[in-house]
Amino acid sequence: MSDAYTPQPAHKFSFGLWTISNRGRDPFGEPVREPLAPNDAVAMLGEVGAWGVNLHDNDLVPIDATPSERDRIVREFKAAMQQHGVVCPMATVSLFTDPVFRDGAFTANDPQVRAYAVQKTMSAMDLGAELGANIFVLWGGREGTETDACRRGDDAVKRLREAVDFLCEYNIAQGYQYRFALEAKPNEPRGDIYMATTGNYLGFIPTLAHPEMVGVNPEVAHETMAGLNFTHAVAQAWEAGKLFHIDLNDQNPGRYDQDFRFGAANLRGAFFLVKFLEDVGYDGPRHFDAHAYRTEDYEGVKDFARGCMRTYLIMKEKAARWNADAEIQAIVKEAHGDNATVGTFSADAARALANRAFDRKAIASKGLAYERLDQLTNEIILGVR
Repeated sequence: MSDAYTPQPAHKFSFGLWTISNRGRDPFGEPVREPLAPNDAVAMLGEVGAWGVNLHDNDLVPIDATPSERDRIVREFKAAMQQHGVVCPMATVSLFTDPVFRDGAFTANDPQVRAYAVQKTMSAMDLGAELGANIFVLWGGREGTETDACRRGDDAVKRLREAVDFLCEYNIAQGYQYRFALEAKPNEPRGDIYMATTGNYLGFIPTLAHPEMVGVNPEVAHETMAGLNFTHAVAQAWEAGKLFHIDLNDQNPGRYDQDFRFGAANLRGAFFLVKFLEDVGYDGPRHFDAHAYRTEDYEGVKDFARGCMRTYLIMKEKAARWNADAEIQAIVKEAHGDNATVGTFSADAARALANRAFDRKAIASKGLAYERLDQLTNEIILGVR
């Protein structure tokens, strides 16, 4: 039975193989779920109504697979995608699992490691292109330090730039037409990761040889770990034309990377994020980079996946209700005034502004009704308005 909260392909909801197939292992406990084969994960995603499946290279193809094994795995995976009506919008590369990357990948001190990391990424790009992906995410999970004695930070940035520039040229040479999305995180699994926030990457991208090809992939949990407002990071990325992809999950501030179900920790944050994405017309994948609780079996994993999508759609409906609420919109309109700006600079405009009289005390004495606005927002979220 379908309702307003039933996912549709137009919603572009996707999950990673690493999320659906996560076995519930943590640093203190062994896995609680049996392995789930990639093709079975695709079947599960089709069952719960997801649109897309994303993957790291080694989520699908073992790192030591032979060329013939690789081709068989890919062929069978493509057949499973077609059978279950699931597409692959994004691919990425694991440069953090294998011990060879213990000191980083693109930023490692050993030039052989750096070269191998680029080679491995090229192969992952080949894989993603074969599966139909047009977005390639780069998360530098090991690109950091426990001690700054090991390398200078500016050297790390230069090495990262060299690698991304090389991959952009490979993208052009192969005709793949990928858009690269760089994903930030402040720490974990390294003590400190070089590109800690979305803002770091937005500053880095203009220094690249092909900045038009590179954007960002902000993640709720990662920005929240840094104590930041995630919606503000997304808004800056959008305004810069760099919001190529987004990772949706949830997180409590000041904790390890929890990767909770979307909306599980901060419903207000989820509301404002969904409202922003829908208001501006974001049309990219809505990717849930989250994990089911360790308490769950695979039926619980289905509940987790359905819950991520359902919460997004509930918040989408509430955002539309907020936008249509007459009292809320009257407060917003009053607070914004006539929305005039200082305009484009000219000598005449500067002279007019310099001569303009402002009643500073009268302006400062006016209440803005934000308390009322915030309470009405709460009532929308709580479903009583």
